[in-house]
Amino acid sequence: MIKFADKLFFTMVVLLTLIFTVFGVWMLYSNFSRLLDRELEQGSNESRMFHFLFEMGYQSVEEYGVDYAVNRTMDSIADSVERNGSRCFVLQENGGYYYGQDYVRRREFDREVETLVESLGGRDTYGYCIRRVGDEYYMLTASIANVGSSTVYLGTCKNLTAIYEDRSELLNQYRMALVCLLFVGGVGIYLLSFYITRPITSLDKLAGRIAEGDYEFRSRNKSHDEVGSLARSFNRMADRLVDQMEAKALEAKQKEDFTAAFAHELKTPLTSIIGYADMLNSIDLTEEEKREAYFYIYSQGKRLESLSHKLLELVSMDKGADSGSDTFRQVNVKTLEENIRITMRPIWKSRGIRGKVNMDKGVLYGDAELLLSLFYNLLDNAVKAMDKEQESFILLKGTAVKEGYEVKVVDNGRGIPKDEIGRITEAFYMVDKSRSRREGGAGIGMALCRKIVQMHGAELKIDSNLGEGTVIQIYFPTAEKLEASMSEGREETPRKAGVES
Repeated sequence: MIKFADKLFFTMVVLLTLIFTVFGVWMLYSNFSRLLDRELEQGSNESRMFHFLFEMGYQSVEEYGVDYAVNRTMDSIADSVERNGSRCFVLQENGGYYYGQDYVRRREFDREVETLVESLGGRDTYGYCIRRVGDEYYMLTASIANVGSSTVYLGTCKNLTAIYEDRSELLNQYRMALVCLLFVGGVGIYLLSFYITRPITSLDKLAGRIAEGDYEFRSRNKSHDEVGSLARSFNRMADRLVDQMEAKALEAKQKEDFTAAFAHELKTPLTSIIGYADMLNSIDLTEEEKREAYFYIYSQGKRLESLSHKLLELVSMDKGADSGSDTFRQVNVKTLEENIRITMRPIWKSRGIRGKVNMDKGVLYGDAELLLSLFYNLLDNAVKAMDKEQESFILLKGTAVKEGYEVKVVDNGRGIPKDEIGRITEAFYMVDKSRSRREGGAGIGMALCRKIVQMHGAELKIDSNLGEGTVIQIYFPTAEKLEASMSEGREETPRKAGVES
């Protein structure tokens, strides 16, 4: 498998090679074309000069005949025309040579000269071509000149080997420069690709470590580019994955504890019921003993009934948590206050508890029956937390606050240990199991309270000191905030009530 760094390296090297090759070739050939155009222009000027000098010299000796006039003219102007290394030749109209035949045939330019001459005629009185002979390059020019009643062709031959050699030398130098550039650039690109891909390699190692079970390993990339953003997103993903795994582990533990606690809660009353029923069936008991057996069977049966009702209520809340808002209405707090006061007054009186319900005017958005169940469970737990030998008091206080409504339940009961506050909302969890069972509790009341608080989008906070008492605070949002919270929860995940110590 080719690594990303290698792909980046090869891609950049190929791209760099193509760019410098194309640029170099364009630069070299552009420079060569400029030099060649200059030589062609110079050749054209020399051809015109040759033509002008030939006509001037020919006219001066034209009276002696064509052959004599041509030879005499070339003798007089040859040195001037050929001083820059150019050679000239003069052709007759029938293809014979007046001048320069030996040079043309020695260079084997016969065919090129013939083709060049044949291309002239009409408006084309001048032409040129470039011919390569071995390692040398030549430019041939030809123009038409009228001498008396005859036509002759004036030609020049110029050596262009120098500019072609310069081009070859520059091309070789550029090849060497390109090789050196690619070597140095390749090293730089390799180091750069390694540096660029190092964070990605780090993320790959991070993913491997997490896959192997090292969930605490995180990327340390602090850059502000796209890779740094990817690293931070990866860290957030890993954190969320760990949180979800811990939540799943906690959920599995809670379910295991729930099953064990439920089995235990069923076992104790069933054992009593079966034992006393067996006594009634197999032993002759006195009337007092029978009444005692009947009482235990009845009390344990009622306990099982209460437990089943609580479980049904808890299950029904789990199923209706998503659709609970459909039954929500505006509930007058004063109506709840009166209902709670009437219900709790005889209970407090029978236990010798100074109880007080004081709620400010306001409106709660929710289900009235669920809210009453919430407050009853909290007050019932407060009653069960009281010791008979102490002067007991319970306060339910409602206060209208900014953007919501706050309810407090305060008691001076036994209190809750700090390390157990976070678990009291778990089903079947009891701080003092023996005392709770004597009070008729099953450890489900606070789980119901948590569900009701969650359904109403509220916040639950518990503060308690062992031997001093407990304060439970519930903050209810306004109808607008609750609707917004539920809409967001439907788009993402359901909101869960938090328990803070």
